Amino acid sequence: MADRSLTETLSEWNDLQKGNEGLQQVFQKYLDDLQTTSYKQSEISSNIARQHRHLADLAKSLKYLSLVLGNLNVTLFSKQAKFSYKVEYENFKLYLTCTCFLLTLALRLWNSYKTIDTLLNFLLVWYYCTLTIRESILVLNGSRIKGWWVTHHYISTFLTGVMLTWPDSIMYQKFRLQYLDFCIYLSLVQFLQYYYQSGSLYRLRALGQRRSLDITVEGFQSWMWRGLTFLLPVLFFGHFWQLYNAITLYEMACECGWQEWQVPVQSFTYLLLFVGNFSTTLRVLLQKLREKRQKIS
Repeated sequence: MADRSLTETLSEWNDLQKGNEGLQQVFQKYLDDLQTTSYKQSEISSNIARQHRHLADLAKSLKYLSLVLGNLNVTLFSKQAKFSYKVEYENFKLYLTCTCFLLTLALRLWNSYKTIDTLLNFLLVWYYCTLTIRESILVLNGSRIKGWWVTHHYISTFLTGVMLTWPDSIMYQKFRLQYLDFCIYLSLVQFLQYYYQSGSLYRLRALGQRRSLDITVEGFQSWMWRGLTFLLPVLFFGHFWQLYNAITLYEMACECGWQEWQVPVQSFTYLLLFVGNFSTTLRVLLQKLREKRQKIS
């Protein structure tokens, strides 16, 4: 009887040992899985944090892209979306023109530091770059922007970029005030054109004579003939000021022995702008005069 009890006890003990070994194996597997899970959790948390940083950087980039392109898809499908983007484009031009005018006026009256001049030139480079991008989107969506006025903004981008790289030398200071005066006049002309052209475009669109994506420009076009011819003297004065800048810079280049490359490059660029602006405006003017004479005869 005692031997039987001992045998049963030993058997139960062996069973318990086997069960305990099984539990130890399960526990060890649990510890291994827990360690693997903790490692994976740390790796995933690190990836999530990295993605959050990437999304934050992307959000900043999208804010800048939205500032450049406006709040839109590149392809606009509805007439309302196209017109809204055109209005946003016009407002962008107006706000930046006012900003450049105030900054240039402040530089002209109270400041002579090259560092602040650089800020103005950088703003102008960004402004003209943004205009070319937005105008390309308008053309893609059906706007009939005249070829020269788009090219004019590309040339202006290059010109302001060259001005941005011009070091603070004697030649720079010699041309600085003339350049700032020209920028002030240009801002006033652009504001004047925006004010009158936008009103004229609104009236012509209401009469069905202009399209919804027609925009204000820095020059003179055929649709401005009625009511906006008073702008012609202002425009021609600005064109000849560009020629004056070209001549001044050429004389400065000869004076400094062509040592600063920015001087002759800007001289040629101003001459190119004068030729393009003057010839385009004159061609439109002569065309309208011929049409007027034909109607009379």
